[in-house]
Amino acid sequence: MRYARPAEGRRARPFARFAVARSVRGLEPLVAAEIENSRLGRVHGLRHREVWFEPEGSGLTGLRTADDVLLVAAVVDGVGAARSALRRLGAAARTITPFEPVVPGEAGRSSETGFPGVTGLEVSASFVGRRNYTRFEIEDAVGAELSRRLRLPYFSRSGGVAPPAGCVAWRVTIEDDRAVIAVRVAERPLHRRAYKTASIRGTLHPPVAAAMAALARLDGVRTILDPCCGAGTTLIEAAVLAPGARLLGLDHDPHAIAAARSNAYRALGGWDRTTRPTEVRVERKAGVEGEARAKARVGTARAEAQVKGSAQGMTRAEWKAHAEARVEWVAGDAGSVPLEEGSVDRVLVNPPWGRQVPPAGVLAGRPDRLWREVRRVLVPDGLVVALLYDLDGGPPGFEVVERVPVSLSGRRPVLVVLRPRASRG
Repeated sequence: MRYARPAEGRRARPFARFAVARSVRGLEPLVAAEIENSRLGRVHGLRHREVWFEPEGSGLTGLRTADDVLLVAAVVDGVGAARSALRRLGAAARTITPFEPVVPGEAGRSSETGFPGVTGLEVSASFVGRRNYTRFEIEDAVGAELSRRLRLPYFSRSGGVAPPAGCVAWRVTIEDDRAVIAVRVAERPLHRRAYKTASIRGTLHPPVAAAMAALARLDGVRTILDPCCGAGTTLIEAAVLAPGARLLGLDHDPHAIAAARSNAYRALGGWDRTTRPTEVRVERKAGVEGEARAKARVGTARAEAQVKGSAQGMTRAEWKAHAEARVEWVAGDAGSVPLEEGSVDRVLVNPPWGRQVPPAGVLAGRPDRLWREVRRVLVPDGLVVALLYDLDGGPPGFEVVERVPVSLSGRRPVLVVLRPRASRG
């Protein structure tokens, strides 16, 4: 689906008429599709790392592929590269109407500001292209005016000190000659998942993992494998789209398995309450190249239904189905997967590229073995979604169905959807 740029707009719009979903560069179309498929709003256009839409329902904080979601307070045109743009932005901030706080407070209402539990406000800014001013100057120009307008103290980031907890978070983005001043809907950015308390080196950005799950077409899928699961982010995000599926996470590092188990416990509210991890032997099919057996510590559990709602915006029925999902975390080698041939419907994988996480085990000497094993365990009509840096036509034995270039930490990997090539006998 193609989306146009946001239509030319007024200088300031009604506070909650438009929303902006921030995303990883390259994922904007996937975020737009999630908004429309979830019936959260009507998409009006895309910009650099932004999806503009008109909200039509609750549950905005349940967006999985978005980094953040904000409500638009002002749209400012004519913002050029000269320093006069700072005055223009400050003037627009002065027109913003005071509002009830988006961030729910826990403290009592302040008689001075009228904002319950809010300590002040913070502003973060970004822009595309060269400008004769810095992001900190944008932040201070807008923050000072918002502080006067809303009668809240402004905490600047220009000195390198993080704002205190309890601040209302504002954001200014500039592309071409248009700026947007918006305020965050949630208490923290959406990409900071509450479940992700355990992390390891090279862990995957949650919205990217959610995008991989969306590209995998998980409706009706029975078994999903991540042979390099790390802290479990990919499978946890996949569980949202595939309730009832069997999820298998494999990693050579036992610390990663421990992190994945901990995160999964928090993600679904009650993981492993009744089932303790047990030491098992996983038999491999006779005649398959590699080790014949693999010892693994496997944690298998069912999540208890949490039917009172959740931050993911699930309904009662979805939570009940979600609670039936099965997850197994296995300390093992991706170059010698302890599964039978043709036993997996989907594979989601962020392979070790040797940048943050070096290949280990069999893959240290034979990195091609990963794709041989993925091809072996995948059903003939299965799909693989991988985050790759060196594509060059795709891994051996697979053809590329779809590719989504993204930008992560200054690098440009590609999300690719793969399917097995037809065998020549």
